Amino acid sequence: MDVRILKSSFAVVERRAEHAVKFFYSHLFWHNPGIRELFPASAQEMERQRDRLFAALTHVIAHLDDETLLPYLRELGRDHRKFLAGPEHYAAVGASLLAALARTSGEAWTPEVEKAWSEAYQVIADTMTEGAGSSEDPPWWDAEVVRHLQYGRDIGVLTLRPHLPLPHLPGQYVSVSSERVPGVWRTYSLGNAPRPDHTLDLHVSRIEGGLLSTALVREVRPGEMLRLGAAGGQLTFRRTDRPVSLIAAGTGWAPIRAILEELAGHPPDQDVRLFVVARDAAHLYDRPLIDRYAAAFRWLGVTYITPAPGQHRNQATDRLTTALGNRALWPERDVYLSGPPQFVEETAYVLAELGARPGRVFHDSLPLGGRGHGPGGRPLGFGEWFLNRPAPHWHNPSARAPRAREEDRP
Repeated sequence: MDVRILKSSFAVVERRAEHAVKFFYSHLFWHNPGIRELFPASAQEMERQRDRLFAALTHVIAHLDDETLLPYLRELGRDHRKFLAGPEHYAAVGASLLAALARTSGEAWTPEVEKAWSEAYQVIADTMTEGAGSSEDPPWWDAEVVRHLQYGRDIGVLTLRPHLPLPHLPGQYVSVSSERVPGVWRTYSLGNAPRPDHTLDLHVSRIEGGLLSTALVREVRPGEMLRLGAAGGQLTFRRTDRPVSLIAAGTGWAPIRAILEELAGHPPDQDVRLFVVARDAAHLYDRPLIDRYAAAFRWLGVTYITPAPGQHRNQATDRLTTALGNRALWPERDVYLSGPPQFVEETAYVLAELGARPGRVFHDSLPLGGRGHGPGGRPLGFGEWFLNRPAPHWHNPSARAPRAREEDRP
């Protein structure tokens, strides 16, 4: 692939990103009306689908000369099996993508640029097809809801029993779909280490206007069936001799809980410090379990971060910054960080300022640009994303560690 041409031409397209993706879907559905039924019906969900497409394109362009690109594309191909994507769909998508790029690029779309994009898309399609064909897993797992716990109006913990065992590691997530919201998939963290009975816990925080998160928290009942995609994510535990810090915000607690379950079964030799951040005390929905762990395991220390009584909930994030600053030796620690994307981004920045090594701060991939920013494109302040919850932005659901939250996912 001609990296130079692809990156320079994509820079032109990025300035008209919204026009490009709208033209792409219009072209795709006009020339291939049968494909439309594979996509969500609502305009709101199609907007998120457009976000997802451009996030994936941006990721590909950013990693053209990176050895992680081909594994990413193979995983993307495996993930797309749940959408029933076949070779004919890849051909249709390629034709519409080139048409959208040409339309958006204007005079910058030369024969040389068209050739570079045609060759690049062929590599993308072939690699994704290869990934789809190499997997022995089913396209999705049917799973029955066997228990539904609701905490307040906006947090739900669902226990599922897949009809076939779903392989996963502590800290991973799965994509989820429900017949209540046809055509919509979102990723949610698994809140448990693998169990002998193969059941899974999903921790879901309802997002205002989030169709699937609302259905899962307030409507889905035991006995209903959900579909689950393959497990993925980078937040899996690395066994080292270094001390460990675990930082969780909101339902970002789910993968941290799964990691703690793993550690409880195979205790570490080093100390583990857990920071749990919540907007208020009511959102510490798993505190009884955390307290039991803290009492049972001498290697575990726990710090709860909530606003002081009567104070604005933003104070919780200020307190977290202070608590992290009071801890020394960050360069010597491994850190596992989970929560809403902007919270993760800002916390990782604070940790870097305190001396934590980037290669030892582990978290799932963050969304690519856009909705996590305030007026003028500035990043939201530390914790603002978590506390004020702007409109969600799609992230990459298929990235796996060598071993990811949600629309609707922290």
